[in-house]
Amino acid sequence: MTANYQNYVNGAWTDAETTETFETTDPAAPEEVVATYQQASADDADSAVEAASDAQSEWANTPAPERGAILREAGSILADRKDELTELLTREEGKTHAEAGGEVQRAIDIFYYYAEKTRDLGGSVKSASGPRTNLYTVNEPVGVTALITPWNYPIAIPAWKLAPALATGNTVVLNPASVAPGVALELFKALDEAGIPDGVANVVTGPGSTVGDAIITHEDVDGVSFTGSGEVGHMVYDKATDDGKRVQTELGGKNPTVVSDSADVEEAADIVANGAFGVTGQACTACSRAIVHTDVYDEFVDAVVDRAESIEIGPGDEYDMGPQVTESELEGTLDYIDVAQQEGATLETGGGRPEGERFEDGYYVEPTVFSDVDNEYRIAQEEVFGPVLAVIEVEDYEEGLETANDVQYGLSASIVTDDHTEAERFVREVEAGVAKINAKTTGLELHVPFGGFKRSSSETWREQGDAGIDFYTIEKTVYDTF
Repeated sequence: MTANYQNYVNGAWTDAETTETFETTDPAAPEEVVATYQQASADDADSAVEAASDAQSEWANTPAPERGAILREAGSILADRKDELTELLTREEGKTHAEAGGEVQRAIDIFYYYAEKTRDLGGSVKSASGPRTNLYTVNEPVGVTALITPWNYPIAIPAWKLAPALATGNTVVLNPASVAPGVALELFKALDEAGIPDGVANVVTGPGSTVGDAIITHEDVDGVSFTGSGEVGHMVYDKATDDGKRVQTELGGKNPTVVSDSADVEEAADIVANGAFGVTGQACTACSRAIVHTDVYDEFVDAVVDRAESIEIGPGDEYDMGPQVTESELEGTLDYIDVAQQEGATLETGGGRPEGERFEDGYYVEPTVFSDVDNEYRIAQEEVFGPVLAVIEVEDYEEGLETANDVQYGLSASIVTDDHTEAERFVREVEAGVAKINAKTTGLELHVPFGGFKRSSSETWREQGDAGIDFYTIEKTVYDTF
C-alpha cells in the first residue's frame, strides 16, 4: 500500500502550493512505489520559516521541563510504532530489518535523552570579584533553526537535530532528503500527537536546491545544521555564514582502520568487515580503508575476503545486506570499482552486481575487497559510499598513521592492536573527530559529541550529547549587583 504524506506547517498537514508531488520506491524492488510526498516550493519553505518565527518567543518562554514532557511523549509514541517505522525505513531506504530497527530505537532513545536533559538547562553560577554581586550565566535559544538531513540515516539524524533544538527552546524547519523522507515525517506525526504547539516544528519536503536553499537563506533563520555531502555542505556553510547565521555541517569521511602486527587477525577482519559492509557501506563513518601491517597483511586479506563472501545479499527483511538506495548510488559505486581496477588495485572479491533471480530488479552490489591499493588511488582518497574496502599495506605504525591521516577527511578512525602504547599514540595522533581502539569505525553513542576534522566538518560545533545543547543555545553573562 502506498502512503501519502503532506508537509507539516504551523500545526497543520498541508499540500504544497504547487500541488505537485513526487514518489519514493523500494530499492529492493524499484517498481514498487512506497510513498508519495509534496514537491514543495520556495514559497512553502518561506511559510514554514514564518510559522516558526511567529512561534519562537512563546516556545522559548515555555518552561524547559514542559518542553521535555512533549519530547518524552513523542518518544513514547515512536516506541509504540517501532515495528511499522522499521518496515517503512527498510522499504524506502533498503536497510536490513536489524539495521532499521536499531536506527528507529536510536531515534526513540534520543527523544528520551533530551527530554530528561531539559531539567538541567539554565546556566552556571560563578564567584564575583567584588561584594554584593551575583555573577552567573543564562542560556538562551538561538531562535529559528533550519535542519537539512540526508537519506542514509533518515530517522536518526533528524532526531539528533530536532530533539536538542526543541529541548532548548528553538523552533525548527526540517528539509529531509527526498530519497527516503518517510520516517522523518513520522517524527512530526509523533510530535503533533504529543501536543507540540503550532509553528514550533515544521517539515517541508522537496529538493534541497530549492526548498533547503530557501530555508537556510531566509532572513528569519538564526541557525543552520546540515548533514550531507561535502560539495553541498560547503555551499550551505558559505551562504549561512555570509548572512551571519550560526552553522554546523557534518560531511563525508574516508575512514581508516589500522591493523597492527600485534592484532588478532580474525578479530581485526570481523571489525573491518562490520565497519565496511554494514548498512551496505552507506555511512559517513563506514570503514573504507584497512591499513594493515606487512607481517599480517596476507592473512588479513584472506580473512576479510572470507567475511565479505559470507554475507548474504537480498531484500532487507530477509538477508544480511540490502541494496543501495538508488540506481545512481549503485552506478557510482560500480564506477569506483572500475576506476580502482584501472589504477592497478587487485580485485580480491566482489566487484559487480550479484547474479540470480532475486537480484534482477534491485540496486544490489557485491561486498568488494581490493588489495594492493596505493593511498594515492582514488579508491583510497574519495568517499565511495558503498560496500567497497581498500586494503593498504604498510611497514610499521608510523607509516600506518601517516597513511591514515593522508586524506582530506577526518571523521572516524580506529586501530586494532594489542600494544597499549600504539593505542594511546593513535588516539592522540590520528586526525579524526572519533577515535576507536579495537572497534569498528561505525557506531556512535548518543550522549557524547560527534563531528569530524578537516573536510569532514565545519569544525564549528559538534552534535549529540551536551554538544548538541551547546549549538542550539547562546550564553549570556549576568552581573547582578545589589
